[in-house]
This record gives sequence, C-alpha cells and structure tokens, in this order.
Amino acid sequence: MPVPPAGEIQIVEVGARDGLQNEAEIIGTGHKVALLTRLIDAGLRRFEVASFVNPARVPQMADGEAVIAALPDRPDVRYIGLCLNKRGVLRALATRDGGKRGVDEAGCVLVASDTFGQKNQGQTIAEGIAENRAMLRLAREGGLFAQVTISAAFGCPFEGHVPPETVARLAAEMADAGAQEIALADTIGVGVPSQVTDLLGRVAEAAPGVPLRVHFHNTRNTGIANAWAAIMAGVTTLDSSLGGLGGCPFAPRATGNIATEDLLFLADRSAITTGVDLAKLIAINNWFETILGRPMPSMVAKAGGFSA
Repeated sequence: MPVPPAGEIQIVEVGARDGLQNEAEIIGTGHKVALLTRLIDAGLRRFEVASFVNPARVPQMADGEAVIAALPDRPDVRYIGLCLNKRGVLRALATRDGGKRGVDEAGCVLVASDTFGQKNQGQTIAEGIAENRAMLRLAREGGLFAQVTISAAFGCPFEGHVPPETVARLAAEMADAGAQEIALADTIGVGVPSQVTDLLGRVAEAAPGVPLRVHFHNTRNTGIANAWAAIMAGVTTLDSSLGGLGGCPFAPRATGNIATEDLLFLADRSAITTGVDLAKLIAINNWFETILGRPMPSMVAKAGGFSA
C-alpha cells in the first residue's frame, strides 16, 4: 500500500455551516452550539460555524452571530465564518467587537464559472476576483486569517467542464491578493482522483507557498477516493461534515459532503494522525440524527469502526 507523504492531517468540520445550510427544517441555535461543542470534545479543532449571507436566501444561517457568540472561547480551536462579499467580511469582523472572541477566519469564496457565480453570489468570475481581492485585504487588515475557496473547481452545474487552467489562474490571482490558504471545492461532486492529482499539481505551481485545502462532496460516491488522492498529493487539510450532511441551495442535485466519520476511518486505518476520536463522532452522529429526525449518509456511522 502506498505511504502518504504526511503522517498527520487536519480535518476542518463544516457540518454546522455547509452541512446544515440546505436543510429545510430550521435547526435551533442551541442545537447548533451543542453540536459544535460535542465535536470539539471529540477532538476537532477547526470549524466552519456560520455563513454571513442574506438570511432570505439561506434561512438556516440567519442565527450566525448568535451561534458564534455562544461558542466556547478556547485558544486551541479556530472558527471560520463564510463570506461571499465585503458585507460578509464586515459581519465577520463585527463578531469581534468589544473584545469578543468572534470568528478567527474569513472564509471567502470565488466561483470558477460565470453562471454559477452569478447564481450563487451575483458575481461573474471577473467580478469575483475584484470582490475577493477587496475581501481578503479587509479581512487581513481586521486581524482575521484570510482564506479563499475556489468553488466549482472540478465542474459547474450549469456550464459543465471547468478548464483546469481557469482554476490555476484564479489560484494565482488569489495568492497575489494575499490569500493565506486556498481551498479547491468540488461543489457538485463530479471530480475523480486523477483530476484531483492533476488540479492540485497545477494549483501548487500557480500559487507556490500558499497552503492548500480540499473540499469534496460525495454526490457521485467519489468523495473519499478524492480525499485519498489529495492526501497522496501532499494535502494535509481536508473539509468534511458530520454524517455526510450538506448540499448547495444554488446547485441542482448537489448532495452532501464527505462524512467526517468516513474520512476519519480512512485516516485511522492508514496510520494518519488526526487527533479525533471516531467512537465519539459516531455517538454524536447518533445523537444528531434524533435532532434531524432521520439517518445521515455516513457509511462508517452505520457500520462502526474496526480495530483489528
């Protein structure tokens, strides 16, 4: 079996934001905070906790500031707020007013196709580049870690193929704009491992020295295979969502993220350290299913771990 380049990875838990944003039934603020608190207890240390977007477009995220205000103030944990425009960054910065903890990172978003960009956040690629340049600068000046996700990097729900040259060019633009981390997102779950390897290589060359992160959806059951390809390519930071929850309100048929339990099982059985307790994650999955009122997609939560 091939040995991954790194013996340790960091899992960014996105369940409270990307996992819940597409849920039709509103999950209460208290349950969101309880979910995040339990996940911290399981060993996760970096979280997407809210999205600073128009609540009329994404009602599930309307209580973002309330969730953030109630989160544990722990120096070993980092909280990310998703921002689609400068207003979003200003809201992220406002969570720190008056000496409050607030969020630690502004998670900016640049979409790799014009059509999806216009539907998702009202921006063409060119407009997204300009807006993200301003967002990254504003975030850094305000003391936030300024990172950006290139969304639809592996394919667009409306335009289909996204040229890898486009993604590499956008990564170069964001590196020049001061992005402190760049994530590649397979927003609609169409990527395959060979594409992951190729695209990561192109982006690493286009944005040398900028840490890379990956965000995979499991829409077509390739998410975990793609995660392994990214790990083998040297990526050490991967997004996932408890139970495999997720989806994008503005991308037709875009289903859940890769499940944190499934990614953790892959890492554990491959001698890759994460600092996260699988048994605790499965217990959290079982509890949160009672909140949702239905099972979640994670395979490992259903089958359990394996200690042989």
